Amino acid sequence: MSKFLNLALPAAGGTALVLGGAYGIATSSYGNDRIDVLEANLTAAQAVASAQVAEAGELRTALEALSATTEEQMAALRAEAGAQANAAERQIAALQTQLQTAQAKTSDAPATDAATLVTAAPKPDQGFGLGRTALPEEIAAWDVDVLPDGRGLPEGAGDVWTGEEVFGEKCASCHGDFAEGRDNWPVLAGGFDTLADENPVKTVGSYWPYLSTVWDYVHRSMPFGNAGTLSDDEVYAITAYILFSNDLVGDDFTLSQETFADVTLGNADGFVVDDRAEVEYPQWRAEPCMENCKTAAAQITRRSTDVGVTPADDGSMAESHMEQQLALLGGVEWGKERVAGSVFMGAGGVAEDEPVEEIASLDPPAEAAEAADPALVAQGEKAFRRCKSCHAVGPGAKNKTGPHLNSVFGRTIGGLDGFKYSSAFQSAAEAGRVWDDASIAAFLAKPKSYIDGTKMTFAGLKNEADIAGIIAYLKAISQ
Repeated sequence: MSKFLNLALPAAGGTALVLGGAYGIATSSYGNDRIDVLEANLTAAQAVASAQVAEAGELRTALEALSATTEEQMAALRAEAGAQANAAERQIAALQTQLQTAQAKTSDAPATDAATLVTAAPKPDQGFGLGRTALPEEIAAWDVDVLPDGRGLPEGAGDVWTGEEVFGEKCASCHGDFAEGRDNWPVLAGGFDTLADENPVKTVGSYWPYLSTVWDYVHRSMPFGNAGTLSDDEVYAITAYILFSNDLVGDDFTLSQETFADVTLGNADGFVVDDRAEVEYPQWRAEPCMENCKTAAAQITRRSTDVGVTPADDGSMAESHMEQQLALLGGVEWGKERVAGSVFMGAGGVAEDEPVEEIASLDPPAEAAEAADPALVAQGEKAFRRCKSCHAVGPGAKNKTGPHLNSVFGRTIGGLDGFKYSSAFQSAAEAGRVWDDASIAAFLAKPKSYIDGTKMTFAGLKNEADIAGIIAYLKAISQ
């Protein structure tokens, strides 16, 4: 037992020494690592602190610069405020001096009433101390108005045919070749006798009262988008063409200062002084009658049968306007049955279904017509100038915007081969309508009324002699 202990104890002690050494070595190694970590952290903290110190230095520098700038601005503001205060003090001192002077004058002056204290307005020849006197050329540039009697017109002249060329170049894009207006642009010609209609056509010929308004408006405002570029001669010419388009002058007319007063527009007497305030307003403001207003008994003064509204059975409607219109329409509006006495009634009161026999035309053949008056043909050739922009006649004539008019008499309306007609003319062709003296005359007078729906923009001829002349000219040129 003791031997075992003697051997075991030294061994245990050796082991303890080994373990203690190992622990010491391990403890020493751990301490070194910890120190390295701490040193690294310290180095990083020092770097952060240095950066913060540098940033603080930059902020301090910027703050010092801002403070210096603010001080400079404040000093400038203080200086400016001081200068303004000094100026205000000087103005106050000056006003006080003026007030003292005025008071001294008032105390020395005799007593006056309130009316004499009002300062009189300066006379025109004294001026107001503003601006300067206008130069003659400046006054002339503004003084361009023209009065109805022609005062204010400049030197110059322009004829109808020159006006047609200038109008076509500078005005027709909006107002049409014949002053008939395009799209929503104003119509300048036609519209005669329409002012009482529900939708009157207000043109130079139908509505405008004074020629001076036409000249002045063209001069100041036309052409649209390029106002003021027309010469005085061009304005005269355009105005002359507008007059011609309204049949107010002939094609040989020249407008100038000398001929201006010779023209009177169609509605010169159509404008009156507005006297409603004196004539009508008192009537409207009178106390209205509210009861027992009619003193006499009511009487029947007219019956509906008098105007052809209600059918009668006694034959009294046979000559009424309504029956006459229905007769023109073929009697289809009321169906087959008519009351006794109607113009459509046959024996027994039943509508007649017999076809209407067409009456042959009484116009002689073209070859049998008498030779036309040379003077009338010449007048027609002259009037046809208004048609030549769209229609051609004579040898080799070809279709233009409108069909050629060679051998037009006897031709089916809308029936010339090779020309593309509008639907309105196609309908006329399908109906078998034919051009003759009467139809051409009616068409030349009012194209849109004779061929409803025509795209032809020409307003029509007002002069019957021109219509007769064109018919004679077309006949002569077709032979």
